[in-house]
Amino acid sequence: MKKIGFLSFGHWANHPSYSTKTAGDTLLQSIDLAVAAEELGIDGAYFRVHHFARQLASPFPLLAAIGAKTSKIEIGTGVIDMRYENPLYMVEDAGAADLISGGRLQLGISRGSPEQVIDGWRYFGYEPAAGETDADMGRQKGLEFFEQLKGQGFAEPSPNPMFPNPPGLLRLEPFAPGLRDRIWWGSGSDATAIWAGKTGMNLQSSTLKFDESGKPFHIQQAEQIRLFKQAWKEAGHQREPRISVSRSIFALVNDQDRYYFGQQAEATDKIGMLEMDRRAIFGRSYAAEPDQLIEQLAQDEAIQEADTILLTIPNTLGVDYNIHVLSAILEHVAPGLGWR
Repeated sequence: MKKIGFLSFGHWANHPSYSTKTAGDTLLQSIDLAVAAEELGIDGAYFRVHHFARQLASPFPLLAAIGAKTSKIEIGTGVIDMRYENPLYMVEDAGAADLISGGRLQLGISRGSPEQVIDGWRYFGYEPAAGETDADMGRQKGLEFFEQLKGQGFAEPSPNPMFPNPPGLLRLEPFAPGLRDRIWWGSGSDATAIWAGKTGMNLQSSTLKFDESGKPFHIQQAEQIRLFKQAWKEAGHQREPRISVSRSIFALVNDQDRYYFGQQAEATDKIGMLEMDRRAIFGRSYAAEPDQLIEQLAQDEAIQEADTILLTIPNTLGVDYNIHVLSAILEHVAPGLGWR
């Protein structure tokens, strides 16, 4: 059994073929899509966070709105770039959104990825400490956020407060019980997957990672997940971790599907370069008739290692078509793989 969610990048542009021509279109359609996906039986609604781009950026208003209009579906991110965040304010935002949803937030965070502008986090007022990189800063902020979700008091109360204080040091409010167990680290390397396992965060692994062995993407990702599981076990954490992988999967069940995605039927892994000229591998897309998809996906080792699959969706094509895409996976593919 697998949990199946969707992952939206939240693109918009004034393009004739787009259903999301404005930011308002994308935000409102994201809410409608989550509501419809819950009715369909999808387990999770996840959203990417990108700054300085015509994509979804500030996640918590959207997550809270979805939480208020749904009752069962998990609501998450994949991922929040911690280089841009104030960890303490984020604890408050996340706590409020989680309470509105009744404890359904699943927050993916990371140290960040290449962005639209040079050192965009500087415009937000953040600088790495002396001797640190921006990646170090992102991980440190992630740890601070994770620590404060324990809900322990740390701030000295005023002797003359506006309102009466409880005894002892004060914590951030509102406190969301259990949210700390629903934080995921977005990992692009074996080393950071091991770090996440030791730290006690769940693991999100997307459709790209640093190419560390030259093997096919799904095999490298499966090895990354196994290293995470080993680190988690050795750290002695008292609960079972969650692990998600992202995939672009399209079941070609009608002519419209073939028109949009038929050209991806022969897709393969791709190699590219990320920051500091590090070689990265990008996982293939899957697009085929349902019976072929079942055969192909059964060979994907990383999917076998994960408990959650996030299906990347073409959000610009509108709510109805994306529900069709998700429905085709649930109806024609998931049962054949034992996911449902």
